[in-house]
Amino acid sequence: MKEWTVILEIFLKEGIFDPQGKTIRNALHSLCFEEVKDVRVGKVLKIKLMGDSEEEVMEKVRKMSEIVLVNPVTEDFSIRVERE
Repeated sequence: MKEWTVILEIFLKEGIFDPQGKTIRNALHSLCFEEVKDVRVGKVLKIKLMGDSEEEVMEKVRKMSEIVLVNPVTEDFSIRVERE
């Protein structure tokens, strides 16, 4: 068994209003960055866990996400193994 680092990125689903993102976009516009069309704010979790294979740890993090870390009604997520 070895230690793996998995990156879990969580963002609001498209169509869900993101007030933080809108506030950041407006602030950027006020600073003359008019080319910014949209900003979405999310969360990034860096999870270290033990496992035998990349597939195993990704599946473990997927299960954690579906059970407790992500709200499936309002959020989407992606998982990747961090390369060292």
